[in-house]
This record gives sequence, C-alpha cells and structure tokens, in this order.
Amino acid sequence: MPGQLPRPSRTTRRRALAAVLGAGLLAAALAAPAGATGGDGRHGGGGGGGGPSTSVEPFGTTPDGAAVERWTLSNGDTTMRVLTYGGVIQTLEVPDAAGEAGNVVLGFADLAGYLSEDDPYFGSLIGRYGNRIAEGRFTLDGTTYQLPVNDGPNTLHGGPGGFSERVWTATDVSDRDAAALQLRLVSEDGDEGFPGTLTTTVTYRLEAGPRLTVHYQATTDAPTVLNLTQHTYWNLAGEGSGDVYDHELQLDASGYTPVDETLIPTGEVAPVEGTPFDFREPTPIGARIRAADEQVLFGQGYDHNWVLDRTDDGAREGSDSEDALAQAAVLHDPASGRTLTVSTTEPGIQFYSGNFLDGTLVGTGGGVYRQGDGLALETQHFPDSPNQPQFPSTVLRPGEVYDSTTVFQITS
Repeated sequence: MPGQLPRPSRTTRRRALAAVLGAGLLAAALAAPAGATGGDGRHGGGGGGGGPSTSVEPFGTTPDGAAVERWTLSNGDTTMRVLTYGGVIQTLEVPDAAGEAGNVVLGFADLAGYLSEDDPYFGSLIGRYGNRIAEGRFTLDGTTYQLPVNDGPNTLHGGPGGFSERVWTATDVSDRDAAALQLRLVSEDGDEGFPGTLTTTVTYRLEAGPRLTVHYQATTDAPTVLNLTQHTYWNLAGEGSGDVYDHELQLDASGYTPVDETLIPTGEVAPVEGTPFDFREPTPIGARIRAADEQVLFGQGYDHNWVLDRTDDGAREGSDSEDALAQAAVLHDPASGRTLTVSTTEPGIQFYSGNFLDGTLVGTGGGVYRQGDGLALETQHFPDSPNQPQFPSTVLRPGEVYDSTTVFQITS
C-alpha cells in the first residue's frame, strides 16, 4: 500500500531516466506475443494453451547501467510476465467465465514507469520490511537502528531504495508441472539501515488452474528484522476496466489492527464486528468505503492490516517452513466471473483499496488509473512489529531460514 500524500521520495529513480530508453526496447514492451523471446528461450516452446514454458527478452537498463530482463511464463491458458527489476509481475492474463483471456493486474508498459518516483509499487516484491516502521526506527538486541523515512515520518516498504527498486538475478526452475522463475538478491549489511547481510530468493511458480505460488526464503549473517510481501494490484474485471468497488471481498479475519493518522498501528487488535472492516462474509468493496469512520478516513479508504483467523491465532515467531498454509481472502468479480483465492502461511493481510491512484498514471492498456481501479492483498506480518512486542516477531537470526509461502488461485 502506498503511503499518504506526499508520495514517497524516490530520488534514486529520477537520475538519467532517459538511459532506459536505449535501443528502443521499451517501445515494444507489450508488443511481443506470449511466448515470444526477443532473446534466448529457456524452457518449452511458448504459450498458446500448451504445457509450461518460459522465455526471456531484454527490457532496458536502469540509470546505473544494470540490464533488466522480462520473463514470460506460460502454462495452459495463463500467461504471466515478470521483470527482474523489482521482481515485478507486469501482466497476468487469465480467462474469464466466457473463456476470454484478459490481464487482471495493474502495471506500466515500459521500464520508465517503474523507475518513476510515482510508481506505487505496481506488482513489486517488497523488502526488507513490507509495510511501515514508525519513525524509521527500531531497537534489536539493545542496538537502535535508524532507517531512511519515505512516508511522512515513517519508513514504508523497506525505504526509498528497497527491494522493489533492485535488479534481481533470475533462474529458470521450471518442471513438467509448472513454469517457474527463481529470483535472487543479496542485500548487504547496513542496506537502507538494516543490520546483517541478507540473502533472499523468491520463486514464482505458475501451475495450471491457474495457480501462482510465491515462495520466499532468506538467511542472514546477523540478527535483523524481515517482512517480505508481493504488491500486485488486482482488477479481476480486467486491467483498465474501471474501479473494483463491485468486487466482493471475503477476509478470513475477525480482527484488525487500527492505526493512527500516519497509518502506524496503535497496538490494539480490534474486532471487525459492527465496523466497515467486517469482511467475514463476501461484501462489495464499495459498500462501506465512504463510511464516516475514523479509520476509513485515516486510510482514505482501506489501507489496514487484518489479523487472520488461523488455528494458531497468528502467534508465531518469524516465518518458517512449519507454518501451515491457510485461506486468507477470496475476491470475486461478478461481471467477469473470475474469483481469486489467497492462501498464506503469514498471520496478516493488508487490504489496500487503491486510494491514492489519482488519474496521473498510464497503465499497460493505455488508459489512466483512477482511485479504486485496483486493489492489493499483501500477505505479511503486522506493520511496525519491531516496535510492537505484542505482535508476532519479525526477527531473523543467523542459522534460521525465513520461509514464507502465498498462493494465488484464480478460477472462473
């Protein structure tokens, strides 16, 4: 979820943006058909309703000269395009109830959009810490760490140079059942103020169904805090089709974490019953989004963390392979017939209703994005957990493996 206005500063993205336009790569951003390479095909023979396949093509360079790739993953009638810049899911094409394929995620047509300071984390991998840390400060083992702030007084999504702004190393790890891509990033000790050298891998696994599994793993050489997530904006009616207020959302959560005016949790876990935050039954997103409720006013809509009704009540430390996968959310679009089911090993989910989309961003389909034209469902540990000891811990120590999984299943 993007921060409150003013938008986060991204000065590192503004330098020499013209450099990304070299070789005419960006002008053809979405021109290549699914399965076309423009480079080396790495697995299978393309999409078109067949089995798993992957291909890769150049997608420009960053201002500091790093080459960016775009990978196309196809399986059956589903096609997904992933950038090595930020691990961005640029497009995800799935059929509707009539069998017509359409892109159901928001994004930009070229690399310049993602490099812009106005990018609201479209489709990005988020780290080191998804969501907010109050005043960009936390204390771990007696040492206080100061992070750069980029969301008013707070640090959002890892800071102004977080994982969404890095070029990841990609490896094709497909098999007979899935088109799969593993992304790897090494974050040095002190990166954005965080302690420890962190090695992270994120694997996108696209199975028929379609079923997209996002698997995160990380290790550190010194104690640190970690909270990884994926920031895709969904519109099941199709990218560029208008707002999502008619989408029906169900969240498997009887509590949420109220926030102050800067969107930092107060520390309370409040019941959703009797509030605009009660999505225990399928409810149109627009039904209560303009309610005269202080929490809705703080977020200018929904931009809050829900505490999932897990059998362990979310009272888990860190994220590890013993955590069970449980349903977190079901999103349904009556118009297209598409349904998205989100399952996760995480204790929380941030529902952000696209409140700060203001008509200034042009998407992959050539139209502008306005308020509510997409929504994010970010599986996570809770915001500001390093400063809230009553929340599940996000501490990762040497010898431990951060292991987290989220599954996005789409049916029609």
